[in-house]
Amino acid sequence: MVWEIRLDDVSAADTRALVTAHVSRMRENTPPESCHALDADALLDGGALLWSARVEGELAGIGALAPWGEDAGELKSMRVTEQFLGQGVGRAILRHIMNEARGRGIRSLWLETGSGDDFLAARGLYRSEGFVECGPFGSYRPDPLSTFMMREL
Repeated sequence: MVWEIRLDDVSAADTRALVTAHVSRMRENTPPESCHALDADALLDGGALLWSARVEGELAGIGALAPWGEDAGELKSMRVTEQFLGQGVGRAILRHIMNEARGRGIRSLWLETGSGDDFLAARGLYRSEGFVECGPFGSYRPDPLSTFMMREL
């Protein structure tokens, strides 16, 4: 499978719809105080960069990088569409974002993800790419529903 990963301004209807679906899915199973997913406008208004992966023009997944501080960034809104799960799209997006972050002078990447079984695959992906669990960072607070991870680049 060949995918194209490109910077996305969320103007494409399918990209915006996937971000919206991601936020909706997170809010379905997470109490408001534990849900940290941002909608498309909040991502972009906050200075995040969002990439989309496409296979023969079809949207396969998204991922965002929210820079904070001089040399750190937070991984946000990682989501692969159902039909492309398990095919390496999430890993490709993650590696692309890590390379982009390095190129922008970011030396550490941080993330918050869920701690439940629904997030086992995500945590496994992050661990396999060198992320390790850490304590809350930035404005996050300890939360049994959250797992915090980071990786030096």
